[in-house]
Amino acid sequence: MYDSGRAESRNGVRRPGAPVPDGWLRRVADEAGRGAGGVPPELLGDFLRVLADAAASGRLPSDPELDAVRRNGARAAELGVSAGNAVQLYLSAAWRLWRELPPTAHFRDAGTTANAAEAVMRAVDLAVAGLADGYTAARRDLVRHEETLRRELIEDLLRGDGDAGGLVGRAEPFGMDLGRPHQVALAAPDGRPARVESVPAALERAVVRGVGDRDVLVATKDGRIVVIAPAGTGAGELGGLLHGELTRTGRGAGWRVAVGRAHPGSYGIARSYEEAREALTTAGRLRLPAPVLRAEDMLVYRVLLRDQPAITDLVQTVAVPLARARGGAAPLLDTLETWFGTGCVVAETARRLHLSVRAVSYRLERIAELTGHDPTDPGHRFTLHAAVLGARLLGWPDRELRPGDAG
Repeated sequence: MYDSGRAESRNGVRRPGAPVPDGWLRRVADEAGRGAGGVPPELLGDFLRVLADAAASGRLPSDPELDAVRRNGARAAELGVSAGNAVQLYLSAAWRLWRELPPTAHFRDAGTTANAAEAVMRAVDLAVAGLADGYTAARRDLVRHEETLRRELIEDLLRGDGDAGGLVGRAEPFGMDLGRPHQVALAAPDGRPARVESVPAALERAVVRGVGDRDVLVATKDGRIVVIAPAGTGAGELGGLLHGELTRTGRGAGWRVAVGRAHPGSYGIARSYEEAREALTTAGRLRLPAPVLRAEDMLVYRVLLRDQPAITDLVQTVAVPLARARGGAAPLLDTLETWFGTGCVVAETARRLHLSVRAVSYRLERIAELTGHDPTDPGHRFTLHAAVLGARLLGWPDRELRPGDAG
């Protein structure tokens, strides 16, 4: 701060006989705030007085003064001021103050002027460094806090057991309108586990670009990637977008994506998530080859599992007799599964199983003998197909059948 008297300081600048006018400092601060894009001038704190003192005496900012600047940097981050605008505020204030030093600040010659300028620039350098430190630390804390809130929000949305009104308010800062229907996509690595922790940020940007709506959240849960997106994007389109992006980035050996149906409200997100999770589980049991699954296409399997005693009874009645075959039931189940998958074409079934047409025909005849249901008879096909699907869903023959157990 300027001192009274006319004593000459270390840098040769004569200290003015009056203190720095507060009105002048406020005016410089206000102009600097406007010049920095409307940044609150209060974020300067006592920075201008520190600079004025540096010009008059050559004194550099003290540790308490630099701590105050760091706190102002943290405050700027909390207020949402960009780092660039915060730094611009300080630099703008510095050159404005230097340009408009009160006439009472007398510099004896060019040398003393240079010394004063050096002291001011060093003070600015220290202050800006402190400002950046405070800003960075605060932003880091804010990001951590935001990520914590984000994870908690997603967990509660997927569980569907949170307060609906509270969820709406918590979702708004993340740009989510829970009044709109949403759908959930679930991506699971196919094969060796993939590192999913670093995926969400890049994947969220890709989904936003593809969907054209910022109402998107991406997270990881139980080793899988969860995407909550607004309705309006077809399940196949969203699933294809996720699968294509994950495949393109080469994360893991491969991916399977399941997309639940769109439902309204916060509880609709939990419902869509359960549909996607069930689709992944069911597809794994059935060994379905499709990389992208839609919940609506999996409804028939939900029907099969809904009455578990009935499907267990069907498998025991129709499929279990295949275990009496030489080599067990597995080869005949594989044959039936492939047979139905080819549209009941013997030649294509043989090609996929790497067997001769004669061998496939023999297996089909053997299945008819053991089960009493002829795979080539259209009237028997539905029963056999349902029994094969039920066996896959129940994990038979690898697991022993128990009434009411879905595996």
